Amino acid sequence: MNRILVTGGAGFLGSHLCDRLIKEGNEVICVDNLFTGSKDNIRHLLSHPDFEFIRHDITEPLYIEVDQIYNLACPASPPHYQYNPIKTAKTSVYGAMNMLGLAKRVKARILQASTSEVYGDPEIHPQPEAYRGCVNPIGIRSCYDEGKRMSETLFFDYHREHGVDIKVIRIFNTYGPRMNPDDGRVVSNFIVQALKGEDITVYGDGRQTRSFCYVDDLIDGMYRMMNSEDFTGPVNLGNPGEFTMIELAEKVMELTRSSSRIVHCPLPSDDPTQRQPVIGLAKEKLGWEPKVALEDGLKKTIEYFKTVME
Repeated sequence: MNRILVTGGAGFLGSHLCDRLIKEGNEVICVDNLFTGSKDNIRHLLSHPDFEFIRHDITEPLYIEVDQIYNLACPASPPHYQYNPIKTAKTSVYGAMNMLGLAKRVKARILQASTSEVYGDPEIHPQPEAYRGCVNPIGIRSCYDEGKRMSETLFFDYHREHGVDIKVIRIFNTYGPRMNPDDGRVVSNFIVQALKGEDITVYGDGRQTRSFCYVDDLIDGMYRMMNSEDFTGPVNLGNPGEFTMIELAEKVMELTRSSSRIVHCPLPSDDPTQRQPVIGLAKEKLGWEPKVALEDGLKKTIEYFKTVME
């Protein structure tokens, strides 16, 4: 049994990760300041003897004894990370430094949940890990994009300077149950609007693309990465299936049998036109690739939203 710390553990991805770690027989300490996370996501775990919840902000140091650290704490949807951009940057930078300091002190292995946003609005398509990105350092998304890029820098500097055992993953768009209905991400937006019969808002012409990975697949890749040997990453984790926003909207309307109509809104600043992972490294090093098709994952996600919107 490992004693494992999950920062951001009450969030969408963090709560699913806590489930997986408990299922694998570990002792789990979930840390979250509940800015975007929710106790509802982990309520079913609160009575478990091997689960502990601590309300804490990782921009402040944390003193605890653990074997592994998954650092997931940071708002991840544009409305949430742009709500307080300075706080977002602090969470990425100070949070990484505090968790790396903890890992160094207790000799724990630590995984950083980085993001495909480090590639910015890519000039190379699809995106391999060797691509260094095209990011606007002064734009409205920079607090998140550059914050995550800086956290990767810190992870590799701690690895080189202090021998900290690090793992870095770059997460592409992920969806599934426990997404916040108001988080502003495209999958949750479309599903909520379709279920309510409201207009489905597509930004720009709708031909920009994303790749959507179901949460169970993502968590499996994250778990495999943490428990791999002699491989720091960074490694892309995402589904290489590529869809336009129009295609996603039409699929959601079909699966919800919605009477909604698609309307177009202005494209937000610095919104990427293409996003698709190259996952050859994940296949080679982790034996991982996603298994859940978009339609199957959307059906499960729609059923979840039906229950929370009743």
